[in-house]
Amino acid sequence: MSVFAFAEARDGVVRPVARETIAAARALAGPLGAQVDALVLGGEGVKASAASLVSSGADRVHVGESEALSRYSSEAYATLSTRFLQENGCEAAVFPATAMGKDLAPRVAARLGVGYAADCTDLQVEEGRVIAIRPRYAGKVFSRESFSGKPAVVSVRGNVFKPEESAGSAEMLSLEVSLQGADFGAVVREIRAGAAARMDVGEAPIVVSGGRGLRDPENFKMLEELAEALGNAAVGASRAVVDAGWRPHGEQVGQTGKTVSPQLYFAIGISGAIQHLAGMRTATYVVAINKDPDAPIFKIADYGIVGDLFDVVPRLTEEVKKMRRQ
Repeated sequence: MSVFAFAEARDGVVRPVARETIAAARALAGPLGAQVDALVLGGEGVKASAASLVSSGADRVHVGESEALSRYSSEAYATLSTRFLQENGCEAAVFPATAMGKDLAPRVAARLGVGYAADCTDLQVEEGRVIAIRPRYAGKVFSRESFSGKPAVVSVRGNVFKPEESAGSAEMLSLEVSLQGADFGAVVREIRAGAAARMDVGEAPIVVSGGRGLRDPENFKMLEELAEALGNAAVGASRAVVDAGWRPHGEQVGQTGKTVSPQLYFAIGISGAIQHLAGMRTATYVVAINKDPDAPIFKIADYGIVGDLFDVVPRLTEEVKKMRRQ
């Protein structure tokens, strides 16, 4: 008996989210008395990168390395994942709720003819059955969903399941990649990256987020300067400012945006609506800056500054720069 974990890789490198997916699979494997089988697919070099997963909590790491898989293919990846699940009789299949995972997981579920639960924030086992817990209505309620068939296919939200560091060493196995031209459907010939190489808000150790209190999109420059001064930081935004077109959706933190779990989170001009809190409440330390002393964000903040952000943020940026110069 095993639980399948899709360990996502890009450009021959295993992504950090792969360890979170394996941790989610491990949460099911324990109560089920099963092993965790992680699958890594990618082009040349992915096998060497997959070696980092031997201490991730997986029991076996299966690597399909082929030049044909160097770029993600919905059909080819679905074929290999489905084939693996059928041959190994897995109890559950766990995918990350990333762009790749959200594209791949429902395809696999459809091919297997089983149910699929997306964007889960918790996984449980009751009387031998997998229970998926996922938010509904912008996080106002949570649904508990069970599965009538096997495997139970789920995708899990990022920064929810904490990666494990196992003392044991997973067994590394090679997966035979046997594909025909028809298995690809379409072939990606070229990928053009965007000009701006911003740090992903979902992976940054420090996030500086702004809300409607900034009044104008131009004022986000203050947050960018603070993020630059802090170093290794990303700029985030509330749903309200993203909906207003002030910032790109990729920076949105919250129930309908990205879930972040940085070491340090700045909530600047953000009141702290439940939708936003759902996306950042697992941050190690939260610093809130708001002129309203009754703002809900202060209830979860570790440090709070009641004041005008237009006075506080520039002063804070200067102090950070002084400290880094010392």
